[in-house]
Amino acid sequence: MQFERYISDLLYRYECVIIPEFGAFLTQNVSAKVHESTNAFYPPKKALSFNEQLKNNDGLLANYIANVEKIPFETAVKKIATKTKRLKAYLAEGETLTFKNIGDISLNSEGKITFEPSYHLNYLTDAFGLSQFVSPSISREIYKEEVEELEKVIPIAVTPERRKSRSYLKYASIAVLALTLGGFISSNYYLDKIEQHNQLAEEQAQEQLNTKIQEATFVISNPLPSITLNVTKQSGSYHIVGGAFRIAENCDKKLNQLKDLGFNNARKIGTNKYGLHQVVYASFETRLEANRELYKIKKTHNKDAWLLIQDLN
Repeated sequence: MQFERYISDLLYRYECVIIPEFGAFLTQNVSAKVHESTNAFYPPKKALSFNEQLKNNDGLLANYIANVEKIPFETAVKKIATKTKRLKAYLAEGETLTFKNIGDISLNSEGKITFEPSYHLNYLTDAFGLSQFVSPSISREIYKEEVEELEKVIPIAVTPERRKSRSYLKYASIAVLALTLGGFISSNYYLDKIEQHNQLAEEQAQEQLNTKIQEATFVISNPLPSITLNVTKQSGSYHIVGGAFRIAENCDKKLNQLKDLGFNNARKIGTNKYGLHQVVYASFETRLEANRELYKIKKTHNKDAWLLIQDLN
């Protein structure tokens, strides 16, 4: 099982990838920056971190492994559990765990997990193809010396003697001011013309629209009574699965049980690729909402419930 590659693939798309009973790799967007002393430019990226407190299985990693390896979800969960036991054993023996293109995990002297991220990959897809580069520093003193050298050889009013008399600047300033005022007046004139044209066109369009509305207006003398329907539509890509059944009747029974227990948003979402009929407690728009509800359900009702991430047509 290419464990590191599966985690790496998910880090491009998600901000949190949990290894059940071990911990979670987290990503956080970091803006582009410039190093003041080296003049190095760094593109925006996703900064990696590790949190050993996030251990609850959210189904993301197992579902991805099941889809890639074409195996049942339960088999993928068992493979992850076996891998996790090995990782914990290696750490207990004082070894450093190296996750390729992700980082190194080890135990410090106090027995706590430390994480050193890898910088080989940038998991921010918006910055794909951007790399670090160094810009040469600009020395204004060099350009100043070059200008002074040019002043010595150019036969125009830039020598030290001519600098003292700058009457020509007065006439140049007057000319620039005149051109600026002329351009400003001309610009205002044309802007007024454009504004008048736009206003006239808007009035004509509004008049045509009013005419069309009047022509299309009609009255129904005996209208049907209005009906108000209250329909709650379940949406979202995060589903808390309560059970999957080979027989459709068992699926219906499970759904009725959840309804009787007060899970009014429970519903059937069809069959999965293994032909099992699935019943969910509810569906959510965000992972955070789904994880909160999943935690409650596991604690109070069904410890085997799990999170399915899937876009339903």
